[in-house]
Amino acid sequence: MSGLGRDRHVEAFLEMLAAERGAARNTLLAYDRDLEDFSEFAASRGEKTAGASAGTLRAYMAGMGTEGLKPRTAARRLSALRQFHRFLLREGVRADDPTGRLDSPKLPSVLPKLLSEAEVDALMAAAARHPGRQGVVARATLEILYATGLRVTELLSLPRTSLAGDAALIMVKGKGGKERMVPLSDAARETAAALAALSDKRVRWLFPGRDPARPLTRQAFFLLLKQVALEAGIDPARVSPHVLRHAFASHLLAHGADLRSLQMLLGHADIATTQIYTHVLAERLRKLVEAHHPLAVRG
Repeated sequence: MSGLGRDRHVEAFLEMLAAERGAARNTLLAYDRDLEDFSEFAASRGEKTAGASAGTLRAYMAGMGTEGLKPRTAARRLSALRQFHRFLLREGVRADDPTGRLDSPKLPSVLPKLLSEAEVDALMAAAARHPGRQGVVARATLEILYATGLRVTELLSLPRTSLAGDAALIMVKGKGGKERMVPLSDAARETAAALAALSDKRVRWLFPGRDPARPLTRQAFFLLLKQVALEAGIDPARVSPHVLRHAFASHLLAHGADLRSLQMLLGHADIATTQIYTHVLAERLRKLVEAHHPLAVRG
């Protein structure tokens, strides 16, 4: 982060994100880039970042549209500006929040990529056939991901002690350092125990990397997952830790889980994030009606 010629309030905002919300380095870098881009625009109009007028903010957002920026990029920058101005309001730097009057860019509705239950079963079977220690790692990671819906960082940072004994629940540290309890299936516990038995008891991580002092890297895990997908006869481009998180959520919902429970299990701060899965379920129900309803078949 350069900080060169930047409004000091931006520095204070980034420090707050790191200290109070436990924001990851990549998150801080993204906020830094977005606010620096706005700072340059405000400076071109003779205004400071923290004191920019509503007109300057509107012109900045309008400019992103004429420059052809993707709606998601514009939405991310607007989110950064909104959080920054709420911080300024809370700290008494400003008496108003001009971002409250800005319109959010219209985003396309994108449904998560999905794997069927049969495809997940095929992945599990391929992992069980995968030879050596890698096969044990593949099966344990897949079982835990599909049983819990963990994010990949949450999975790989699990300490060895998190699955000690016959614990039916594990404590997971999620985004912003927030902790939540997640239930674990018998199969997930068994495969994790099998993996732990192959590791030195002094190793801290449930999934140690090539260097046992560090957890398995995301890159190494992604590569293993792609190999298992190939062995299962599934296009590797369709398989990722996040796709398995989506499979966990959509399959639970399809079997009767409610949104509030799903929100807690996934660690979503806002239930609106969880509601994307209602679209998945609605699409499945539509196809089911089209395929089997007498009127639909007759038409």
